[in-house]
Amino acid sequence: MKDKLKFLTKQSLKKKIDTKWFKGVNILLLVLLLFLANMDRVVTFFGGDFEGEKNIYVLDEVNGFDFFSNTFLASSKSLEEINNYKVLKSSLSLESLKKSLEENKEDIIVSLSFDETNFMKAEIISFDEVNMMTKQMLISSLNSLKETMAFQNSGLTEDEILSLKTPVSVTSTYLNSEVQGENQELIASLAILVIILPCFFLIIMLVQMIGAEVNDEKTTRSMEIIISNVSPKTHFLSKIYASTLFVLIQGALLLFYGFLAFLLRGVFAGGSDSLMLTGSVGEILQVVRDSGIINILLQGLPFILLLFVFSFISYAILAGVLASMTTSIEDFQQLQTPIMLIIMVGYYLAIMASQFEGAFFIKAVSYIPMLSFLLSPVLYTLGQITIIELGISTLITGIFTFVLFRYGLRIYKVGILNYSSTKLWKKMFRSLKRK
Repeated sequence: MKDKLKFLTKQSLKKKIDTKWFKGVNILLLVLLLFLANMDRVVTFFGGDFEGEKNIYVLDEVNGFDFFSNTFLASSKSLEEINNYKVLKSSLSLESLKKSLEENKEDIIVSLSFDETNFMKAEIISFDEVNMMTKQMLISSLNSLKETMAFQNSGLTEDEILSLKTPVSVTSTYLNSEVQGENQELIASLAILVIILPCFFLIIMLVQMIGAEVNDEKTTRSMEIIISNVSPKTHFLSKIYASTLFVLIQGALLLFYGFLAFLLRGVFAGGSDSLMLTGSVGEILQVVRDSGIINILLQGLPFILLLFVFSFISYAILAGVLASMTTSIEDFQQLQTPIMLIIMVGYYLAIMASQFEGAFFIKAVSYIPMLSFLLSPVLYTLGQITIIELGISTLITGIFTFVLFRYGLRIYKVGILNYSSTKLWKKMFRSLKRK
């Protein structure tokens, strides 16, 4: 039996992987991830103007050029804005600068002048609309300059001004010992993007794959030849193993492609930052490191991985059982609707998990098999459940998987040689009573 199971699993897995479709899709995914992670550099390479230097000419009547320039450039550097601006103090007239914009349409003019009521007024002049990020940085820098001018005219000492301008010190304290960091909303979003979303699509792929394969064998009547040589249990297990291994391999490839894409971006950055991600991604990773969530995830990683494997197997069992009772892929698509609904419920609950903080409902749902693999990891990263509760959720899913296989096999034995779509549900319930 073991040799037959190994042979069938190997053949089924080879049938899925050794295809032009699989290779083509993975090449497309790799290229897509590489492009998304390095989009600005790709566009620049093909003639885009992301890295082109653009000038900001400042007409300064308030003697605040140095402060404005330093503030704007510091903001631009910290945000790693794709436009590379150079701030210059101009002695030309406003009309002359406006005429120059007709030739250099990407340049910007900032005119600073005194205002009796508000200390200072400013005008931002450009040929076309300024992108939102640049405009926000300009406005922020102008507000900082105005604030500084107001303090300087207030009669306060330098120490008093410095004290007023010092940002308020904010400390976040969490009573839950499992959570030692900040920005939990960001962490939950990352968990959904990096883990939950790929798993969501992998489950859909898994369900569709088993349904198509079982129905193909029934349609071509090759199922009768296979079952005459191996037991239904061996055949069922081979489908479950092959499909689960396939989605695990595909998931590992996706993680590898993502890692390779960002590593390539770091290499292109050059210099001391060649092994580091830059910009907003780097800031996000810094938040994750500072939050201590990495240590928490490492502690719960064995349970999370087991939860994923058990859940993949559960969905494979359910998809195989439903596929065995159908006679065509169209019938299976109708029967798989409940599976799709279960997946969607788990996915949307995972997205809204942070909104249910402290609620008994969300914790209770995290113990429900076939939902828990989407929900429990997110709740765990948010600190809403402990590692013990994560372990309990994994154990429940494991037990559910065993029970589902035991009773699902009874339906599968009857269904794989069933070629009639009449009284389908009656046959399913009747087969559950058999041993």
